[in-house]
Amino acid sequence: MAAPAKAPHPSARWVKRRIAWVQSLKPVRVFQHYSRLRGPILASGLAFQGLFAVFAGLWVAFSIAGLVISGNTVAQDAIVTALNNAIPGLIDQGDGSGAIKATTLLSAGVFGWTGAIALVGLLYSALGWLGSARDAVRTMFELPSPAANFAALKARDLALGGGLGVVLLVSAVLSVAGTSATGFLLGLVGVPAKSVAATVVSRIVTLGVMFVLDAVVLAALYRLLAAIRIPRGRLLAGALLGAVGLGVLKTLGSALLGGATNNPLIASFAVLAGLLLFFNLACQVILIAASWIATGLEDAGIVVDPRVAAQRLANARELVAANQPEPETRPRWYARLFRRRSEAVSRPR
Repeated sequence: MAAPAKAPHPSARWVKRRIAWVQSLKPVRVFQHYSRLRGPILASGLAFQGLFAVFAGLWVAFSIAGLVISGNTVAQDAIVTALNNAIPGLIDQGDGSGAIKATTLLSAGVFGWTGAIALVGLLYSALGWLGSARDAVRTMFELPSPAANFAALKARDLALGGGLGVVLLVSAVLSVAGTSATGFLLGLVGVPAKSVAATVVSRIVTLGVMFVLDAVVLAALYRLLAAIRIPRGRLLAGALLGAVGLGVLKTLGSALLGGATNNPLIASFAVLAGLLLFFNLACQVILIAASWIATGLEDAGIVVDPRVAAQRLANARELVAANQPEPETRPRWYARLFRRRSEAVSRPR
């Protein structure tokens, strides 16, 4: 007689309960959802495409801006500062820590043949990034690519890309206005513009403006670009969470770039490696925030796309029906005859 199985030790039961509790936490389930849907691989692809799109976009933007800000030092400094706040380590302002020298961009001049070539590259790379971002976000919600006309999708991507450029320009204007207003108000109370307090307050104002704009961009990315009908409250929560993550990355961007620069194995292309690392982490933040929204919708039983859900239900029913055993179609007399023959063969002689 087999011995009865021993009951698990109390400490083992405690460990199992703790593991089950940890796995039930929403952040853990979000990362499991993100990993199961190949989020890190999708983010790496987006980062690679985004790096090329940014370089092409910079040349086009400064070629066109040369018609407006040529000779305007204040506007030039504002745009360069806004770009460095958005993507740390992108522009070299004279300290050798950036990928592109500010003087090179500012000397792009009037839009010419080099700008036209860059514009073609920008359209190709930016539209490719937006299309990949749409598919990646929809993958986090386990949705297929939208069944829309190809030309209509690209037109919408182009409009949204132009909107992102406008947002960057607005951020530059708001950053300059916020810094000027902060300096003026601190001057009224006797705080020097070059003091530590003025610098800290100005940095907080800049980060606040960037946080709001990042949240707006992420909400547009999830709702407009990916064309997902997300309830307003959950969309806002996910966009704010993603904006916090992007803000932390931008604040620590110089440290990321410094870590890549200090590695002797990649010293020759350390700046590009740092930028690629920054883009990779930023894209992961975007997809993790989308995974947070998707997990919350699943917990609440909210169906994002009823048509996709109905199609999946139909496919599951077809699969179950295909695996069901076929019904007996032979007549009853055949079954009785077969049973009698089997009994005769098995009867001992």
